[in-house]
Amino acid sequence: MAGSEDAERAAQAFTVAATALASGFSVSLWLTSKASYFALPGRCEEFALPHSAPLHELRDAILASGSITLCSQCAVRRNITESDLIPGIVIKGAASFVQEIMQSGVQALIY
Repeated sequence: MAGSEDAERAAQAFTVAATALASGFSVSLWLTSKASYFALPGRCEEFALPHSAPLHELRDAILASGSITLCSQCAVRRNITESDLIPGIVIKGAASFVQEIMQSGVQALIY
């Protein structure tokens, strides 16, 4: 997932996730790479993209009905710990990602 350096891709991921939730689907959004910083307080609030819903509102909608997970390797590379995160966001690794996908029966992923 992209970070604020690629604003359109970052906003699109949150928008699609929030739209899927609003449509009744189960959603698990994983933050990777530079998108890891969106797990920190204030980062989504600082983000702005014309004609896009505020990122913090999309994040809050996802947290209310779905889940947001920060990649463990991405967190370590950026010195981010669980105590740094917005409440509700968790850190998990690749094994958890694979388990989640296998249990959900998902046939396709949006990357």
